Amino acid sequence: MTSSNIYLFLTELTVIVHFIFILFVVFGGFLAYKKRWIKIVHLCSLAWGVFAELSPGVVCPLTGLENYFANQAGLATYREDFIARYFIPIIYQESLSVNLQYLIVIGVIGINLLAYNRAWRPKKGVQ
Repeated sequence: MTSSNIYLFLTELTVIVHFIFILFVVFGGFLAYKKRWIKIVHLCSLAWGVFAELSPGVVCPLTGLENYFANQAGLATYREDFIARYFIPIIYQESLSVNLQYLIVIGVIGINLLAYNRAWRPKKGVQ
């Protein structure tokens, strides 16, 4: 296996981890009822996701890592964030407006409020 193939593999692995992290930010609140440490990790991840989405110029460390591995593999790198690179062209077909960013953030927070409401609700029959 050449070093180029290793870096290609690491690029793809980082993209997969990045995608899983985004899914955890959006839906991780539904796992919050299982363990306390999941709540802590999820709330920190959610805070980072909201901050990164609403702060111009903030680049996720995973994006930098993807670019590093892609560059080492001889692939094209990118400057925009993960969502803009992979999801926006598929979902929206045009540039992401500020209003749409706010709607995404409100949606993610809303999903998690529902999830945490479920997690914090007392269990039936338990006192």
